[in-house]
Amino acid sequence: MQRRQFATSTLASAALLATTSAAWAQATATVGQAAPNFSAKDVTGKTVSLADFKGKTVVLEWVNPGCPYVRKHYDGGNMQGTQQDALAKNVVWLAINSTGNDHPDYLAPAKLSDWMKKQKAPATHTLMDEDGKIGKAYGARTTPHMYIVDGKGMLVYAGGIDSIPSASASDIPKATNYIKVSLSEMAGGKAVSNSVTRPYGCSVKYKS
Repeated sequence: MQRRQFATSTLASAALLATTSAAWAQATATVGQAAPNFSAKDVTGKTVSLADFKGKTVVLEWVNPGCPYVRKHYDGGNMQGTQQDALAKNVVWLAINSTGNDHPDYLAPAKLSDWMKKQKAPATHTLMDEDGKIGKAYGARTTPHMYIVDGKGMLVYAGGIDSIPSASASDIPKATNYIKVSLSEMAGGKAVSNSVTRPYGCSVKYKS
């Protein structure tokens, strides 16, 4: 009898896990499908929605200044250069901070704004996602974690900023910058050739 109860309990747990996994998979953004819409306040208090940029290509960058991988790309000027390259192609750049306000890495909007200004980062908006809703909708796992949404609202890229998963700025010149390559392909009317890559960096510090 106990064995039957254990087996039933195990099957029920497995079914629940499968259901939860399926629900998470459905909720997470997938390349080749419509990108989940979202609204959030930027560091100035302005409400920004993905839908505001219908018809334009949008890059999403998950950022956390407390992460050494993020600092690699900012201190080395790679992130700012990639942002500038995107803006020159009339692309919108949204930096998103999903760090929970209960984590030591959390920066209040004014402090995050100051940090971005000191880095001379030309991102179109820097968005606050303290509750992690946007990050979880996209399945953002690392900082940085990068996504590209095309003018039709389709997710066409998800993954790392480049091909060398290290925290050393000396690796930047040797790496393939996936964002620059993807945006150049799109500007030329081509499909993104490498649409899913491995993201690397620190884990996103979601609110516990």
